[in-house]
Amino acid sequence: MSCKLVVLISGSGSNLQAFIDAIAEGRLPNCEIAAVISNKPQAFGLERAQAAGITADCVDHRDFASRETFDRALQAKIDQYHADLVILAGFMRILTPDFVLHFKGRLLNIHPSLLPKYPGLHTHQRALDAGDKEAGATVHFVTEELDGGPPIIHAKIPINEGDTAATLAHNVLSKEHTIYPLAARWLAEGRLKLEGKKAVLDDKTLPENGLHYQED
Repeated sequence: MSCKLVVLISGSGSNLQAFIDAIAEGRLPNCEIAAVISNKPQAFGLERAQAAGITADCVDHRDFASRETFDRALQAKIDQYHADLVILAGFMRILTPDFVLHFKGRLLNIHPSLLPKYPGLHTHQRALDAGDKEAGATVHFVTEELDGGPPIIHAKIPINEGDTAATLAHNVLSKEHTIYPLAARWLAEGRLKLEGKKAVLDDKTLPENGLHYQED
């Protein structure tokens, strides 16, 4: 029986494409993307979904008077697709606690920093401003705290002289496309779980900043 993924997007959907490719290449076995849902009807990621033969849907946040009513509608839409796992792939909305609790333990996000450093926005510029020697991305469980759920896996890149926020974002993206489907695979296989406030892989609690991904 396959694990059904619903991918939430707001923009171009490059991480969505990474999931489509991972499934096609056999790196995400026994998984299927049941639907891609955007809060923006013009999101290019919806075209990516259609091109791959995946259901593309939209719940436009502008149609709702409050964050709570939007999240309730989005939750109902996701449940229509019987999602086993919900993937936030550039979904630019802060989710309400009720939504997060409904999908607790099966809601993943990727953040462009080495969490717990730099939750929120402008992560690469903040790393540069701090004089950091490295940047990266982290896959984490989503909890009620913004970018505060337990990290699962991260990947690092060096910060070189002359780097800008734009070059770092570009260089980190290929790492994101590798580690995000990998974390989803672990969850789909039953190896990865959220236990309390800890991420647990193969019955072992993961470090505070998650596993460090290294190329084979």
